Amino acid sequence: MDSKLTLKLNEKVIDRAKKYASNKKLSLSRLIENYLDSITQEENEDFEISPFVKSISSGKSIPADVDWKTLREDYTDHLDQKHQ
Repeated sequence: MDSKLTLKLNEKVIDRAKKYASNKKLSLSRLIENYLDSITQEENEDFEISPFVKSISSGKSIPADVDWKTLREDYTDHLDQKHQ
């Protein structure tokens, strides 16, 4: 059963989220529902959440000097070990 939820957010964030949802061919409601569903599922302690996802859920920003190549390589290594 669907219910309404009213949120008070920064206007710029809303505008960016609407554009993102539109590009993904999703409604903003569905995008938010999917996000909330994903972060409220039972957490598996073996699963490491990336800094980017943590920053989204916490509202903290990611440092500008993040080495994305190293992060991607570390994550690839993690997946290789996980799926051996």
